[in-house]
Amino acid sequence: MAKDKNQDKAARLNRRDFMKKVGQAAALAGAATVMPHMVRPAAAAKRDYILVGYLNPSTGPVAAFGEPTPWSDDHCLAAINKDGGIYVEEYGKKVPVKVKIVDSESSGTKSAELAARLILHDKVDLLMPCHTPGLVNPACAIAERYKVPCIAVDAPFEDWMPGGPYHWSFLHFWSLKDNLTDVFFGMWDQLDTNRVVGALWPNDVDGTLFAEYFTGMAKERGYKFIDQGRFPFFQKDFGSQISAFKKAKVEIVTGALIPPDFATFLMQAKQLGLKPKAITVAKGRMFPSSIEALGGDMGKGVTTELWWSPHHPFKSSLTGATAKQLCDAYEKAKNKQWTPPLGFKHSGWELVADAFTRARSVNKEKVRNALAQTDLNTIVGPVKYNKQNWSPTPLVGAQWVKGKKWPWVQEIVYNKPAPMIPVGAKQRPMNG
Repeated sequence: MAKDKNQDKAARLNRRDFMKKVGQAAALAGAATVMPHMVRPAAAAKRDYILVGYLNPSTGPVAAFGEPTPWSDDHCLAAINKDGGIYVEEYGKKVPVKVKIVDSESSGTKSAELAARLILHDKVDLLMPCHTPGLVNPACAIAERYKVPCIAVDAPFEDWMPGGPYHWSFLHFWSLKDNLTDVFFGMWDQLDTNRVVGALWPNDVDGTLFAEYFTGMAKERGYKFIDQGRFPFFQKDFGSQISAFKKAKVEIVTGALIPPDFATFLMQAKQLGLKPKAITVAKGRMFPSSIEALGGDMGKGVTTELWWSPHHPFKSSLTGATAKQLCDAYEKAKNKQWTPPLGFKHSGWELVADAFTRARSVNKEKVRNALAQTDLNTIVGPVKYNKQNWSPTPLVGAQWVKGKKWPWVQEIVYNKPAPMIPVGAKQRPMNG
């Protein structure tokens, strides 16, 4: 993706914090090499399998992202290994792929520590960190330090890029500037509003980047943003923002809010009489559990980005299953509703299988080079990394509505950036 002034400014703005985290991660990794009680080198003997280290937030604030693990991993490995696995020239035979799943506990520090342990103690052949930049970026820093192939899953490109240039780490996910802003503005364009937007940007990397890109594009897209400044997580009182929104006659509210803050804002907006025609938020609104937790019909009509769904017209290169078939299999096995991370977890394993199959080796440089040459149709769409080791994935807009099988479902209401993904319903105003 070509850089522009906004992207450069955002990168500079966040590079100091990012490099501080990288330094902490590297320190942890370095400590691991001199603390044998923490990280003991694995035996040098050859093993007869490929080992992938999988960092998953199984607990903590972003555990909802990691919920499809380990079902998704077992499902994919069964497909990879059904005929004996992948041929490796060093072993002169096919060997199975195995995984060691560790819980990052939704902590960047823990993610770095575990990435170091997986590399130095378990001697993994590839690292796969997942879900949010705060967890992905520290692990990628460790992969770069120790020269281990790494497939990163679920981190917006602009949040990930300050750690570059990358050699060993690769990311497939959407862009904030080129994908998310287009989806949000596109959904608002479909409604009859006064084009005045109330912005809720928290005091974190996401909030800073969102404010930068959305505010920078507002005039070009014909919108005016009312922004009262950054605020910390777990904000107790949005009264000043709501008052400013009402005074400016805001008809659209947007933000990048964690679920507790969004719930607080919605309740106070209702109490204070703010009735926007659209509420479009990123980050914590793509999980049905977060909508149910609002209670009643509070979440009805909320719009958000949709990374992946049963309606995406892509198939798995591992199993041949469609996105819908994968969702159906998950729901039947787990008796839980599908969520977007399911598709991206699956796609990560598609990339693992493809890279090792083409490399025919566990030599890390050969596997890394195979990843760099990836050109694969996956269940989340085509993946082909550019010179920045990034491959963009399609993004559409969706609206929460009452469901039949499940209490709440997402209907796709905007698809202009990705017309191959069908619209399922007409977008409706929140209070229409």
